[in-house]
Amino acid sequence: MWYTLAGSLNSIFILISLYGIWSQVKMVWDRKATARTARDVSGDESEKPTDLLSLNQFTVSFLAYCSFFVYGYSIRPFNHFIVWPRMIAAMLILALLWEIYRDRKTRLAFASSMMAAAIMLLALSGLIFGGTFIDEGRRVSQSLIVLVTLFLAQGYAHQISLIWKSGKTGAVSLKMSQFILAMDVTTILFAFAMGLQTGWPLLFLATVSAITKLAIMYLFAWVKFSILALQRRNGFA
Repeated sequence: MWYTLAGSLNSIFILISLYGIWSQVKMVWDRKATARTARDVSGDESEKPTDLLSLNQFTVSFLAYCSFFVYGYSIRPFNHFIVWPRMIAAMLILALLWEIYRDRKTRLAFASSMMAAAIMLLALSGLIFGGTFIDEGRRVSQSLIVLVTLFLAQGYAHQISLIWKSGKTGAVSLKMSQFILAMDVTTILFAFAMGLQTGWPLLFLATVSAITKLAIMYLFAWVKFSILALQRRNGFA
């Protein structure tokens, strides 16, 4: 009963967090349309559509969602609460990585988007054909989750550093952080409902993710009210 309730609650908030990720993708599309209009009208180059978005952070976020996607179909019983929302989230982040490449045209952005696309194809192949490799998939995904969590902490630290040094949030979406934080809280509850023997990867990653989202949300308030942030935006600090 508690497992079903916690899993359902987590799924609801994951769906809400998907809207948060979608809002980040849409924000980039809207900024791209605005930049195109400004260029056509005045010839001026405005801020890039993906300004201040950390390629590092979103690449690691993709790996986090994708690893849980694999983990959800590798454990028994098959965990629908984990699998389908994470699959959609990974695909949305993949679209965002592609937009970052299209905006910046760097080799690193291209490599990140292509790597993510290849991993997504392998993960989907594992879902369809991987019945024979369940144990191996679970061990690999657990190891990957631990590694990804460490990279996630580093990736979000990079995103936090970009905001802190520039005094502005650029193309970073506040909604995405808010909705993912809500998802992280319910994921922590769901991990306890699953039991720590099975749910510890969820608990580990969700706790780290929640801490970083709180830091980013604080910075959104900081850039509005801090004199230091104003000075950095104007190039005085």
